[in-house]
This record gives sequence, C-alpha cells and structure tokens, in this order.
Amino acid sequence: MKDSYQTRLEKSKKAMEEAEYILLGGGAGLSAAAGITYSGKRFTDHFSEFIAKYRFKDLYTSSFYPFETEEEKWAYWAKHISLNRYEIDATKLYMDLFQLVKEKNYFVISTNVESQFEKGGFPSDKVFEIQGNYSYLQCEKGCHNKLYYNESLVKEMIDKTVECKIPSNLVPKCPICGGEMDVNLRKNQYFVQDEKWYESDELYKNFLQDSEGKQVVYMELGVGFNTPGIIRYPFERMTYHNERATLIRFNKDHPEGFKETQDKTIAFTEDIQGVITALMR
Repeated sequence: MKDSYQTRLEKSKKAMEEAEYILLGGGAGLSAAAGITYSGKRFTDHFSEFIAKYRFKDLYTSSFYPFETEEEKWAYWAKHISLNRYEIDATKLYMDLFQLVKEKNYFVISTNVESQFEKGGFPSDKVFEIQGNYSYLQCEKGCHNKLYYNESLVKEMIDKTVECKIPSNLVPKCPICGGEMDVNLRKNQYFVQDEKWYESDELYKNFLQDSEGKQVVYMELGVGFNTPGIIRYPFERMTYHNERATLIRFNKDHPEGFKETQDKTIAFTEDIQGVITALMR
C-alpha cells in the first residue's frame, strides 16, 4: 500500500497483460461492492414485517435464526432467496470483471451464492461456487446428492405468505426420506455436493495444476475472514510458492497479507468498481 493509487493501477495492468493465467476469487465484499448488501435500506425496505416480528438486524445474522416452524422458516427464506438471486439482474461490477478477463485463460472460485458471475457473462464451466447456490434446495440431512431448482416454488411461497408464514402445503419435503428440506448452502455437515459440484472442483484443480509455476495473477475480490481457508490463504500460499505470481487484493478492511508475499502483492482499499473501471481503460 506504500505505492500511489496510479502506480498500483499501472502495476496491476502490466501484471494482467503479461499473465498466462488469471484466477479470480470472489467473496462477500465483491457482491457488497456490486450493490448486493445485506444490511441498511435494502434490508429494511424488503423485510419490514420480519424485522418487526423477529427483530432482525441484517440478512446475514437472520439467516441463522431458529424458526419455530417450517412455515415461518420458508416465508423468510423465500424472500431472502428471491431478493438476492431472482430479483436482481447482472450487476455492472460482475459484467465489467468478465470484460476485463474474458480474453485471458481464467477461472473463478467464489464463496458467493447468488450466481452473479454467471449472470455477468462468465460461462458455468469457468465458475466454482464452492459454498452452494441460492437457486437450489437439498435434503436437510443430505440423504441423497440431488439438488432441486427452486424458482417457481419460491415465487409461490412469497405470493402466499401471510403474517410471515407460508401455507403448510408449500413446505418442501425430501422426495427420498420424507424429511425437511434446506437451502443448498454450506453451513453444516449435511451440505450436498452434487455431480456438478464435483465437476467444478475437478476443473478448479486442473486449472491450479496447469498454472503451477506459470505467470499467474491471483485476483482476490472482497474476501474476508469468515472462510479464509477457501480463497484468501490458498491465494497467499500459491503466490508465495510461485516466483512468477502476482496477488491483486481488493479489500477495504484487510488489505495486509503475509509479509513473505508483500513484494508480490498489489492491494487496493479503494472502491472495487472504480478500480475495475480504471483497469479496463
């Protein structure tokens, strides 16, 4: 961070131009920068009834609330899923990221679950959503590894929600064991990794293997410390072990990294959209 903003921009442009491979790692800060925020006006405008009833503070902590009934749980989750997955189109930031790297040999690993990379233009075989996706339901106990697309069900749940509850006949049940269903998000040991998940995992591993020792840029985009072992620490480690690697970190709160990789790291605390726009010029 000792370099000026302009110097960091120029270094980043040069690194990306010379890169043989670019690996993007997307975290919650990226979607927040794109406007998909979990608190503030966006939250209060859409969840006023739930805030009044349950005293919710934001969309993150409310997702851990222990609802007493499945009817209440799914009234909440239907709105949560719809707002973040179905009601929002591709955002400018994600579309710009695609334009920035589309001519390069790239891959994306993301802990985000709202499909913005694919909406922004990234092909599905170039994106690994390792933590799940709002679009799918799974057996709550993971009794089998099939996922179920939920868009029409979510819409019906919202249309028929009354006083923060859905009708009992809309509560989803596992077609195999008859038990409860859950959103396909990694939050416990029952998270379902379906066939597509394993295919994406293999594509990611192949990309890492192919790029090992090559001229690589690791773009770490809004990755915090909720799950640093998925993107942040591996990117640091791969940068350390590859003398030809550059780590470009976008993080307004935690730009600092390992001291061993400081000379190969370009950090931005500035607005991600602004930096990406500048890199595209």
